[in-house]
Amino acid sequence: MQFDFKQIFTAFMVLFAVIDIIGNIPIIIDLRKKVGHIQSEKASIIAGVIMIVFLFLGKSLLSLIGIDVNSFAVAGAFILFFIALEMILGITLYKDDGSGAMTATVFPLAFPLIAGPGSLTTLLSLRAEFAIENIIVAVICNVIVIFIVLKTSAKLEQILGKNGISIIRKVFGVILLAIAVKLFAHNIKALFELA
Repeated sequence: MQFDFKQIFTAFMVLFAVIDIIGNIPIIIDLRKKVGHIQSEKASIIAGVIMIVFLFLGKSLLSLIGIDVNSFAVAGAFILFFIALEMILGITLYKDDGSGAMTATVFPLAFPLIAGPGSLTTLLSLRAEFAIENIIVAVICNVIVIFIVLKTSAKLEQILGKNGISIIRKVFGVILLAIAVKLFAHNIKALFELA
């Protein structure tokens, strides 16, 4: 076990940027309006477990079902693309199937919003560079930050107000759309190179 603060900090910052929990505040608020209560603890823990399990089993799990990392990322890009369209255009593509808060806590909040294709593919690339124990610490630190943001999102909504949320939602929608396009372009290019 070799804990390296520099590795932990770098992995934390990379994951924090990819997960973009601050940018997801408008989506979290929107989800809460659709389904009522969101279980912050459960969403954070599920996202953390998904990320740590994927860190160990990701590549072998994907190759077992015959999917490469690039195909996985392209599929994730589509999900992010549609979430971004919802944010920018104010339309509803994600329909609540009536299963309520528990389903919303797991999907789309824990997966693919927090532990999404972006963060999962990032974990695979971090694993090639950093010691696994440092990545695990970075994931746990991110989960703590995610929990705090989920827990205080109602207060943040009050501080920002309706117009503030609307502006942030549209701005982050465009950013999310750009991330989806970048993720799609980078991975579709890699897929064509493999073909």
